[in-house]
This record gives sequence, C-alpha cells and structure tokens, in this order.
Amino acid sequence: MQINFYKYQGTGNDFVIIDNRNGNFDSKNVQLVSFLCDRRMGIGADGLMLLENNINPDVDFTMRYYNSDGREASMCGNGGRCIAAFAVHQNSVKTPDNFIFEAVDGMHEASYSNGIVSLKMINVDTIEKGSDYFFLNTGSPHYVTHQNQIDDMDIVTKGAAIRYSDAFKPGGTNVNFVEELAHNHIKVRTYERGVEDETHSCGTGVVASAISTFEKNAQTKEFDIDVKGGKLKVTFDGDSQTGFKNIWLTGPATYVFKGSIEV
Repeated sequence: MQINFYKYQGTGNDFVIIDNRNGNFDSKNVQLVSFLCDRRMGIGADGLMLLENNINPDVDFTMRYYNSDGREASMCGNGGRCIAAFAVHQNSVKTPDNFIFEAVDGMHEASYSNGIVSLKMINVDTIEKGSDYFFLNTGSPHYVTHQNQIDDMDIVTKGAAIRYSDAFKPGGTNVNFVEELAHNHIKVRTYERGVEDETHSCGTGVVASAISTFEKNAQTKEFDIDVKGGKLKVTFDGDSQTGFKNIWLTGPATYVFKGSIEV
C-alpha cells in the first residue's frame, strides 16, 4: 500500500501529516503510525497528524494527533499550528484569516499569514503550585520548573525521572525546564511523553511555561519564548483566581516536503 504524506515543522517540532478526508488511513494501526514516525526505518517525526472532515459545516476540519509511539495523544500546540498551515495550503478552510477546527481537547480558532500561525488554546482553569514546580493542563499535562543555565542540563534524564515518577502515574506528564531571560522573555526545554525524548519545541509546553512564569512573578502576560528550534510568542488574559483565557500561541509553521511511502 502506498501512503501519500506531507512533512511540516513548527520551530523544529516536526510532523508527518496525512490528508485523511477520504477516511482511508488505518488510524488504529499503532505499529504503522510508529513506523512512519521512525527516524531510521520510516519518514521520521515527533508525531503524526490526520486532517479529517468535521460533521459540523461551521467547523473547517478535524485534527487527530498521534505521538511517535503510535498512540493517539492529547493536544499538540505546534502540531495544531502545522496542521492549520497545511489546511490552508490544501484550501480546506473558508478563510485563512480566521478559521475553526476541532481537536481532542475541543474547538480551536486559528489564523494564517505568510507562514505564521496564531492558535487559540483551551482555557486553563486550575494551576497546581508545588515547592519548586507548577502543574497545569494546557491541552496536555505539563510540569514546569524554573532553573538556571538550562542549556547545561541533562533534560532527558531529569525529564524522564519526573515523567515516570509515582506522582504522575499512570499517564505521566510532559516536563518543562524554564530559564528566565527577562521579565517577558524565557527559554524553555521540554521532555515530551510519547516521544520519550527532548523535542526542539513543544507548543502546549511553552504555553504552560509562560503561564507558570506569570504565576511566579505576576509581571506580564505577553512572553517571547526561545526554544531549541526557534522562537514563539504566547499571550493570555486572566489569572489563577479567575482562570486563564484568550490564550494564543504564535509562531512559524513550515512546509518541508511531500512524498509517498510503501508500507
């Protein structure tokens, strides 16, 4: 069987995208999805996404996201931005300036202009504060800790220890290490569950990191964020008392190549 695919990346977070509006892709085949994401045996990606039709005529499309382990996963912010760009490139949205799609965590607004995608994330109603960490769900669960000189840290070892700790069983958590560069500028490195490695960028992770930094310092609700794969921007309203809302993740979403693979 031949599968046609597209490769996109958002600040180094890379994805295989398949147009599945005809419903032909076997989305329950964990081994197939894992193979396609394998960087040596397959195409190679942090995850795989399917663009599908939505039964609601007011919704432009449905996004389905799978981690590189082959299992359908929680929301991926950079994936959402990349599939939004893909949908625009495939002429499957009514207008690039403002469209709506459905993901596992609900409806998302998005806009596309000159390779930059702004994606509205779900509201965050609660945030847990520990002695040296924050924990919150921005579409996926995230543990956030503020540290110094994170470029020198062993993110995989430290991240895996938290991801697999008893506190977060059975599902585990994503783990973010944040360094404050200025009151409105942070650097983030993320260990992603499902990928089981550090990724070059994590959209839901930088959103969690920005909100956590606001909770820590109570200074700004607009952040410039450096990740290994580039730069992102996060803005939001609200606080831990009223809930965080109007959360937007903005950054580049780039088409890399397309091809076909025999499976």
